Amino acid sequence: MNKRPTSVTIISWFLIVTSLITVITSVVNISNPDVKAIMQLSVIPLEVQYLIMAIGLIISISCGLLMLAGKSFGRKLYVGWTILSIAISLFTSPLKTLLIPGIIFFIVIAFFLYRPKANQYFSDSKVVTK
Repeated sequence: MNKRPTSVTIISWFLIVTSLITVITSVVNISNPDVKAIMQLSVIPLEVQYLIMAIGLIISISCGLLMLAGKSFGRKLYVGWTILSIAISLFTSPLKTLLIPGIIFFIVIAFFLYRPKANQYFSDSKVVTK
């Protein structure tokens, strides 16, 4: 197997660490009235927003771990989930301009996840059965 590209390592650990930080901040802020007030501006009910956030955090951590293990499914899941999240946010977020930095950041990450070295790393990780 090829050596894991540094960009894949950084992205994977970034997803894991930021997701764990988000879990902590979400637990701390779950009863914050200001946070709830902002979340209630969305057309999506609070309970559904919490469910989507929990699923997203599980997916992000899983993607980071899968990519560290060289599983191509991890980057595909990350890209698919992020595109779906952006699409949902574009239709439901009352503050659409706040999505711009996240969209740009996602494009940069996707660029690095699909560079030739990353493609080679993920293709070498496939198990061939006959």
